[in-house]
Parts: sequence; C-alpha cells; structure tokens
Amino acid sequence: MKRFKNVLLVAHGGSGGEAPLKRAVSLAKRNRARLTVVEVIEELPRDIRRLMAAIPTQDLLELVIKERCEQLEQCIAPIRKEHAQVSAKVLIGTPFMEIIREVLRRNHDLVIMTAEGRGGPKKWLFGSTSMHLMRKCPCPVWVMKPSRRARYARILAAVDPDSSDDVKDALNAKILDLATSLAQLEQSELHVVHAWTLFGRTGKWIRSGIYACEVDKLARETRDEKRRQVDRLLDRCDLENLNRHVHLLRGEAEVLIPRMAQRKRVDLIVMGTVCRTGLSGFFIGNTAEKVLQQVDCSVLTVKPEGFVTPVSLESVRD
Repeated sequence: MKRFKNVLLVAHGGSGGEAPLKRAVSLAKRNRARLTVVEVIEELPRDIRRLMAAIPTQDLLELVIKERCEQLEQCIAPIRKEHAQVSAKVLIGTPFMEIIREVLRRNHDLVIMTAEGRGGPKKWLFGSTSMHLMRKCPCPVWVMKPSRRARYARILAAVDPDSSDDVKDALNAKILDLATSLAQLEQSELHVVHAWTLFGRTGKWIRSGIYACEVDKLARETRDEKRRQVDRLLDRCDLENLNRHVHLLRGEAEVLIPRMAQRKRVDLIVMGTVCRTGLSGFFIGNTAEKVLQQVDCSVLTVKPEGFVTPVSLESVRD
C-alpha cells in the first residue's frame, strides 16, 4: 500500500465513519502521505430556494460551510498532533462530481469513503455516490462497509488474466499488488479468484454435432491455460508469509464471485471496474456492475492505466 501518497477521505456525517478515518490515518502515517478530509454539501434545489426567498441563500450557505469546516477541524485536530500532513475541506455541489474534481485538482491517488447502504439480504450496500465514483473516478476507490472489526480477516482478489491484452494484464497486476500488500499488512487470508467460461453455450455445441468428449477436452485445456495465466500473475507478486488460496471457477463471474465472497465470509474485495479501454467515458463493465450489486463487504476498485474520466478538465476550477 506504499503506492498511495495523497489520500482523499470523504467524511461521513452519520455513524460508521470511524473505521475509514482510522484506516486513512494509519495509511497516511505509514506512507508519509498527505491526507485530505472532505465533506460535500449539496446545493439547495431551486424549488426549495424559492420557498426560502426571505433568507439570503448565499448567507445561509456560508453559515453551513463555516459550521461544517469547524466540525471537520475538530475531527482532525487530534490527528494533526500525530500526522502533520492532514487538512480539511468543504466542497459544494453534487457529491461524486465534486469529489472527482478534487481528485483532478489535487492529484489524489486514492479515495476512501463509507458505503451509504446497509447491505444484507436484498439490500444494496453501495449507494449512488459510491457507484458513480467506482465507475468514473480516475484513481482507486475504497468503499468501506461499516464494521467494528479492527482488521480484514479475509481478502478476495478478483482477476481476469489475459496474456494477449497488455492493458488488462497490467490491471490484474495492480489488483494483486494491492490485495497482497493489504493481506500482508492485515495478516489476512488471501483468496485469488478467477471465473472462466467456454465461448457460447456448450449444450448447443453438442446438439449441433460436436462430441461431448471434445467439449470436455477443450474445457480441461482452457482450465489448464487459465491456471497457467493466474500462476504467471502470482509469480510477479510478493507472496511471502501469505495464507493464500487460488480458486479457478467455471461459470459466470457475476454469479460465482459474490457466492464465493459470501461462502468465505470475505471482508474486502479488490477488483477492476472497467472491462474495456480506449473509450473515454466507458465507465464500468457489466460483470463488475452485477458483482457490486450483490456483494455485502468492503470493496477496493481500480481502473486500468490510461482510463479517462468523463469529468472534463474544463469543469475543474480552483
């Protein structure tokens, strides 16, 4: 985790914000990194502003900003005694937009925030802001599920190796680098998961005249090749003293990854959120989207090198 030198923590107004703060401070101290704590105040809707015509909106906004700034300063005052490179800031506007703009303005290399939802059966853990950030923010986004646990007992790295695609290969290496370094830091079990399928539906192959034994042979060869590709990824990682498990699962990733995370009681998933590159504004792959809709744990998402956020530089103002 030494890669992060300029961390942005999104303050959480309610309960559940202590764990991200502790992790952000610990990470910043360990890496001698800058830490900025921000809170985003949404602008009042026009219909509400009309109802408040007797109250100067700008005056009210300035009062709210002053109050929130004082609260943030009180929050980080004890931290400053231990780590001088910490500051607080209040932003105005749509939360995900202003967070991304702050990332672009100040070259932040990690965003940390608390998940907005409660999770659990049939309840989404990730709300609008976290999903927008995981789709569009150019730097890694770490969305933490509120938890009383001091450490992550089990971490899952979801990889999709493809030796013919340099960009995807580099993204997988980044995922494993983050997952292994976190697992070493937290003394966690590391589960490396790759879900694979054969092209198309094999049942239709057999009905069209291809022998089942040939399909089985192709499946075995594909599995063996996937195993070799995962092993090549792992060979590039520092796996010393890690309790690691590698899972090659045949089937759809959007089904098998959430199922594996639940069965192994995973605390954190490290995964990529873009399945294609070269397209500005191609936010998130369908597989990643479906996985995020089902999991009930913290998630650290990363994007490939060269990803271009749809938030344009022209919209960034100091």
